[in-house]
Amino acid sequence: MTGLPLREPTFLVLTALAAEPQHGYSVLDDVRRISENRVRLQAGTLYGILDRLRADGLIEVDREEVVASRLRRYYRLTPVGRDLLSSETDRLHRNAAAADRRLRRLHLTPNHTAA
Repeated sequence: MTGLPLREPTFLVLTALAAEPQHGYSVLDDVRRISENRVRLQAGTLYGILDRLRADGLIEVDREEVVASRLRRYYRLTPVGRDLLSSETDRLHRNAAAADRRLRRLHLTPNHTAA
């Protein structure tokens, strides 16, 4: 999975973990906030993503604690995960800048009419 581009849910999970180590349900809430309620991961989907990210060395377990007789596992980015998130963020910025430049030119084109 270390290649780009990342799928949006994976990108958002890595983004959530860039802030601080978090446990699964906290990541679910953070992804929803980051995406402004547009992306709402189910627990099964999240844990599949977390398992793949761990297997790829992009995240690791920060700590575990028992809360209400249940194990709560906190995850954090690894240096490789930070590098990948940074590279993907740069790629997305470049793509957004290209789209912005083209849209600005479109608005400046004399033959452009608003629908």
